[in-house]
Amino acid sequence: MPKIWPWSRRRSALSGQRLGGVELGEEPWLVLGGGGLKGMAHLGAWRVLREAGFRPAGIVGTSIGALVGACLAGGRPVDELEDEARGLERDQVAPLSRRAIWVNGVRTPALFRSEVFLATLERLLPHGSWDTYPIRVQMNAMEIGTGREEWFGPGARTDVTPLQAVYASAALPVFYAPAVLPGGVYVDGGACDALPLARAAELGATGIVAIDVGSGGDVDGAGVTARGMLAIHQRVFSLMVARRRIENVAAWSGPPLLYLRPRLDGYGSFDFEHIPYFLDEGARAARELLGPMDP
Repeated sequence: MPKIWPWSRRRSALSGQRLGGVELGEEPWLVLGGGGLKGMAHLGAWRVLREAGFRPAGIVGTSIGALVGACLAGGRPVDELEDEARGLERDQVAPLSRRAIWVNGVRTPALFRSEVFLATLERLLPHGSWDTYPIRVQMNAMEIGTGREEWFGPGARTDVTPLQAVYASAALPVFYAPAVLPGGVYVDGGACDALPLARAAELGATGIVAIDVGSGGDVDGAGVTARGMLAIHQRVFSLMVARRRIENVAAWSGPPLLYLRPRLDGYGSFDFEHIPYFLDEGARAARELLGPMDP
């Protein structure tokens, strides 16, 4: 069930935007979590949120949430993005690297051809620099040498392009090669925080709308094992990320939180055939959460 948390220290001072019966204040932020292609649910939810009058002061995104967040912050129309999502094909996002299946393939940095994924990101992202985006946006990545969390976007690092930052935030270990940027080598931001509520609060959010598309629920362990070591790796990574995400949401005591979790359990990060469902489910979940529109 959707959950709503108050923030007693600031509740009396809040005014401005209101969604689903929750006062989000004058500076609400949107938080978009990681979850592979399940993140297409962000788009369906965004359509409904916009129709309900939601206008975020900023967006924080992780992994697929970084990509969608940058597209929304840069002003790309949701109709176009949904069309792009429906047309995504495996060879545009996850083409197998031949080096990965050679005798010494275990020494290659990734299973998929990262340059192809990077080209797809470049096609999808709005053109322009950080300061041309109408909405402020930040995204995270993990520096694998030190384990530190790094933030990119206005108010954080802007010495790399939005394209470089989005790739770093979405560089899922084993599947995509790490991003080599000034200051280190970076992988998927979900390894640090797959639903960065605290970051939105740090940036001044008076309320948060969070869309959680991450993995959850039980699966058939024998079925995972039967699909091989990559499926095992992905499942373990997802479980570790999910544990922190669930704990953070359950313990949340920051700004008022409108928490949206579409029904995505059991789906994988690369389930291209289910993209239409992800889009529709994001919209359905948002309508259910918001309920009757406020007068």
